[in-house]
Amino acid sequence: MSELPNRLLPATWDVPKTFRDRLGKTVGRQRMMFADGHLLLVLHAPPERDQEERIGRFFWRKPDGTWSSNNLGSGLGSLLKHLDEYDRYLDRLEEQEQQASRARDFFEINDHLAPLLRASSNLHAVLHDARKHCPDIRELIDARDRAYGIERAAELLAVGCKNGLDYQMARQAEEQAEAGHRMAVASHRLNQIVAFFLPLATLSGLFGVNLRSGLEDVPAPYAFLGVTMIALLIGGFFSLMLRGNEAPKSKQ
Repeated sequence: MSELPNRLLPATWDVPKTFRDRLGKTVGRQRMMFADGHLLLVLHAPPERDQEERIGRFFWRKPDGTWSSNNLGSGLGSLLKHLDEYDRYLDRLEEQEQQASRARDFFEINDHLAPLLRASSNLHAVLHDARKHCPDIRELIDARDRAYGIERAAELLAVGCKNGLDYQMARQAEEQAEAGHRMAVASHRLNQIVAFFLPLATLSGLFGVNLRSGLEDVPAPYAFLGVTMIALLIGGFFSLMLRGNEAPKSKQ
């Protein structure tokens, strides 16, 4: 055994040389290593959104059964703390999924969930592989089963988010289709009104139809105000008739 400087593993760890030789400058993928009775788990901390480089966590089990980690303390509890972080992350995303009401909310959850789902799947695969290589390490059974539960929960959450997103998109498409239909009906009714009055307005404009109605003798500006009020009332009536056909505003 030897200790090489400038490696990812703590310099104080007396691990087999092959462990250090197989590690580069970055943590790389999640995996397990086993040599001379030593078990090394190379895992990732729960990834955050848009996090390009994964934060590595190393869990070393000595042949005497004691565990150590590079940043979560010593003992088997260090590995359990690692799994607890995944559980808490998923709980937070599940709460957001339950409160989501817009497509944008589900998109945001998926942005966080996608890397977490990959990491949890690889976490379960590593612990399952470690269990197969080290059948005598009983504590790996519970850790592997917890990792499976985390992976399963992440998969179910991903399905729930996809269904919620599909529902929101389908609802918006239905609302837009209904709004388009209402606008088409309103446009048709407006065209009917225009078609009905257009010939009359055109002929009146061309031939100057000015008939005596008695309003000429009404002192100004009462005749003008009266005609204006009648026109506004008629316009208001048409607006009320067409209001039910306006497109509803979509929720953002």
